[in-house]
Formats: sequence, C-alpha cells, structure tokens
Amino acid sequence: MNSHEDLPVRKTGTTTVGIICKDGVVLAAEKKSTMGYLVASKESQKILQIADHIAITIAGASGDAQALARYMRAEIKLFEIQNGRRISVRGAATLLSNILQSSKYFPYMVQLIVAGYDDYEGAKIFSLDAIGAVEEEKKFFSTGSGSPIALGVLEDQYREDLTVEEGAELAKRAIKAAIQRDIGSGGAGVDIVIIDKNGLRFLETQKL
Repeated sequence: MNSHEDLPVRKTGTTTVGIICKDGVVLAAEKKSTMGYLVASKESQKILQIADHIAITIAGASGDAQALARYMRAEIKLFEIQNGRRISVRGAATLLSNILQSSKYFPYMVQLIVAGYDDYEGAKIFSLDAIGAVEEEKKFFSTGSGSPIALGVLEDQYREDLTVEEGAELAKRAIKAAIQRDIGSGGAGVDIVIIDKNGLRFLETQKL
C-alpha cells in the first residue's frame, strides 16, 4: 500500500486571471488539471462561487481549494445570518486569510484570488498565498504556472476604463497566451465570471 506521501495529488497546473473594470470585476481560468505528467481533466472548474457576489479562483491542489470553498460558503452564510447583511469582499478576503494562517503548519497548498462586488467599496480583488498573506490588487492579478505570461498581456493591454465585457475579452486573451506557452495550462476552453451590481454570472465556456 502506498503511504500518504506516495499518493498522487491532483493539481490544477493553472492560469487564472482577475481584472478590475469600471463597472465590475472579471475572473477567468483555463480548465486543465494534472496528476504528475497525466492530464487528469480537461474540464476542471477553477472559479468557485462562495457567495452571491463573491468568487475565488484556485491554483494548486484541487482538494485543498475545494475544501476551502466549502468552508468559506458555510462561514459566509453564518455571517449573513448573524449580522443580517452580506459580507464585504474585503471581509471575505480577511476571513479566508485567517483560515489559511491558522493552518500554516499544515497548509492548504493553494494560491487564490478572491474577487467580488459589494455596496461598500464596489469591485475588489485580493490575492492570497498558502499561509494567509493577503494583498489588494488595484488593477489585475494572475495566479498559477502560466501567470507570468498572462501578466505580460495584462500589463500591455489593461485600461482603467474597461467595461466588464471588454475585461472578459482581455482575460480571454491573457489566458490564451498562457496556454500557448505554459505546459500546465490548457483544457477545453476558458471559464469567465463577471461580478457587478447585478450579481455574479458565469459566461458560456469560451472555446479557443
């Protein structure tokens, strides 16, 4: 029997992107996940909704990220019941940071983007590492093995007056560039989520 250390860990390889737009926030991710040199799935979901107005993108170990998403959904629902209001995006990022920090000796092997739109501050993006460091990203961010390539596209083409529709197209271009050069990114297309004052919506998976 294999020891725990010998068991294959399903990882996402990954390129994910978050973009602040003038009227909301856009998240995008490709769909390939791997176990070592095996492509485990071409249909992985790397954008996970955790509230009506907040989602996270995942890079790293899929099981850890999915467990964190379940944890966050429960804690956010409790917050809403206890306080009679929706949690802010900043509050959700802080909550997730505290969860990660409390587990730093047995860390969740993830790199995350938390993004959403609330009535307090509008569109927000925060990046988090495996032990809970949190940074607010004012324009855009990317995680995963393809992120250096995606960030190059974003640096070149980002504008502060982007609409969410234009942001979705830019996110798609950034993911496509990463897929072309990063061995860990790929799959059946690109998932895109738009979050604005009207809530959160998943667009139809974009084919490349």
